[in-house]
Amino acid sequence: MATSMGCLVVLCLVSPLLLAGAVLGNPGYGGGGGGLFPQFYDRSCPKAKEIVHSIVAQAVARETRMAASLVRMHFHDCFVKGCDASVLLDNSTTIVSEKDSNPNKNSLRGFEVVDQIKAALEAACPSTVSCADILALAARDSTILVGGPYWEVPLGRRDSLGASIQGSNNGIPAPNNTLPTIITKFKRLGLNVVDVVALSGGHTIGLSRCTSFRQRLYNQSGNGLADSTLDVSYAAQLRQGCPRSGGDNNLFPLDVVTSTKFDNFYFKNILAGRGLLSSDEILLTKSAETAALVKAYADDVHLFFQHFAQSMVNMGNIEPLTGSQGEIRKNCRRLNNYH
Repeated sequence: MATSMGCLVVLCLVSPLLLAGAVLGNPGYGGGGGGLFPQFYDRSCPKAKEIVHSIVAQAVARETRMAASLVRMHFHDCFVKGCDASVLLDNSTTIVSEKDSNPNKNSLRGFEVVDQIKAALEAACPSTVSCADILALAARDSTILVGGPYWEVPLGRRDSLGASIQGSNNGIPAPNNTLPTIITKFKRLGLNVVDVVALSGGHTIGLSRCTSFRQRLYNQSGNGLADSTLDVSYAAQLRQGCPRSGGDNNLFPLDVVTSTKFDNFYFKNILAGRGLLSSDEILLTKSAETAALVKAYADDVHLFFQHFAQSMVNMGNIEPLTGSQGEIRKNCRRLNNYH
């Protein structure tokens, strides 16, 4: 991973001229997503985006953390069978829900907000706007509402006819995965190392459970010692609320400085040894290529915002169902032929 060639690639990627061509100069802005385009509902449901934004804004006003929850839900959807709203399906006679997978159980949240959006859209335009597109729009709107970048969301996804708990258990990057494993999980879906680091920056908002980082505090390498890359005073602070046993669901901000604002402090924290998860800190310590991006984003919030926006479009383009594939669910929790 940490080759000089990798560093050269990163330096090219963060060059303003190339960035302008790769991100700003791309009028399609994610047109490679199997026929998705931002104006998909302009005639069939002209108020669709307005309805989604209004309900997401209410939800985030009630609880700022909901912004991070909705961004994460889109991520956990797209990494399993593509961006097809499979993550929203409840258990049924034919469905084993992804909600019960290791990454999602007692952790993924915001389903009631999606239900509320879907009900409003069904009232305005029955059987028109997919649950998969709701997730993509809600993630974008959540990001904006807490100070992050805007991007045009390509639309036209349809909803899956199944779920994959196995795919959810195996495909979603985990806090304790090695960096090569995380990069492989991204590349398998057509994403690259820039996407890995930029999308990790979503951890500038939201909370994480003690169980997701406990090993860093007490036994990172099986030798009974804390992770040496973790700032000592920060580790001591975390131990107060995350004991060796118990307190699994105690919550901690992923960005210890500005946990409710979408900014680049996540990357500045990593440089100071104050990244919460192992998967955060290894972006700096295990690869020169990812480390160069961490430093670039810590230095330049605008660069981070541009890359995050493009990477969200890239992620939203993963294996969408389009045309006559899948269906448009009337209720995001179940198939239309649910019995």
